[in-house]
Amino acid sequence: MRRPVDGEVHVHYGQIYVESDPDSFGPGLAEAFAGQSAGLCGAAIPGALWLSTGLHTGSVGFSVEVHDQAPPLDAAWDDVVEVSFRPVSSRSALVQWAGEASWELDLEERDYRVRYCAKGMDEARQQDTRLDGKPQLDCYLVQFWPAPPTTDRVLKQTSQAAAYWHDYARRQPPAPTPAERAEAARLARLAQEQAAEEHRLAYERWDWGGQLPSQALHTVGGNVRGLLRFDAALVHAVDAAGSEIQRAIALLAAHRACQAAGLTELVWVAAGLTALADNRPLPTPFDDPAHMWRALASDPSVPDRTVGRANPPQRPPFQPPARDNAEVPIPQPEQPAKIIGPAAARLKGPQPRSPLPVRPHLHLSQFPRRYPQRPGRRCPGQPHGPASRLRHRSARQGPAGRRRPVPRLRPHRMDGGASA
Repeated sequence: MRRPVDGEVHVHYGQIYVESDPDSFGPGLAEAFAGQSAGLCGAAIPGALWLSTGLHTGSVGFSVEVHDQAPPLDAAWDDVVEVSFRPVSSRSALVQWAGEASWELDLEERDYRVRYCAKGMDEARQQDTRLDGKPQLDCYLVQFWPAPPTTDRVLKQTSQAAAYWHDYARRQPPAPTPAERAEAARLARLAQEQAAEEHRLAYERWDWGGQLPSQALHTVGGNVRGLLRFDAALVHAVDAAGSEIQRAIALLAAHRACQAAGLTELVWVAAGLTALADNRPLPTPFDDPAHMWRALASDPSVPDRTVGRANPPQRPPFQPPARDNAEVPIPQPEQPAKIIGPAAARLKGPQPRSPLPVRPHLHLSQFPRRYPQRPGRRCPGQPHGPASRLRHRSARQGPAGRRRPVPRLRPHRMDGGASA
């Protein structure tokens, strides 16, 4: 047996977690206990555990043990539950609320049975907050050992706090099955792909003046987009006009361009325009673009003038499709519409009364992201207390909603100090 955690840990809102997914925020309350019969330890989200405590805010006694086989049950504990758990990576850790401290557990990627033992929950719940220097009110033990998955169980129930959370867990709808999760992920991918395609088509339509181009416009060379900025409707009309009209337009454009540049008086330029009008092969130097540019630069008869660039009219900026402005919802399996447990106290109207004066458990997803920072530091003017400690954990989401890997925090010694 090894004991990676032994001493006291700090809790906020009566919760602490075991996490193994570096790209996850950790479980939400209802998600963690979905379909369970045992409260206190929520294991419905793969790779994560939600551990409830009696104390709302303060330090609690806490130990974690990893065994080779099931340890004997100590009768000294007031409340005991068991769940099954499998890490989703090799980085498992006990993590405090807001990620303000963590302890590596070094669990293998295999199936475990988890026993969560509690003592003194009712007294701690009644006290609510433990200040520094005050005696310890409640303590907890988490034990891991290898075992195949099986249903969660309540092994012992003594406190009213545990009874409340068992009742809360039993009221939650079942968690999605692996097949339902896979189908939800597939539908989410399809929705994202569809949104990306709609965005691409909308931008292309805007780029081509409100109309998608034909395959010919996609492949034609020349300065098509230069004309597109001035008169998109003309570009599409020329595209639909047919080859004879397109050639006549090209011949007219070549004559007008040379005339505006003062080149029609040059013998070799006039010969090229005549060949173009007679649909004959272009003479030298027009048969070689590099040769043509050298002739234009070396002929002293070429007028020394510059034709200025015209200014295209302004057009409205690109407006993405309406669904681009909102996050694509991830389909979820259908579940009964009901709101129960601590969250129900926040709704208006009559709600079932809790047998305990239980303050609602809050999760980080209920708070806006502000001032991401390293733990232990405060920005100027930043509030103190629990709300100030959510910054580091909530900063795990990267730009545009993408999640980035979460670096583990430096371990804290159980004596209250911090290792280098």
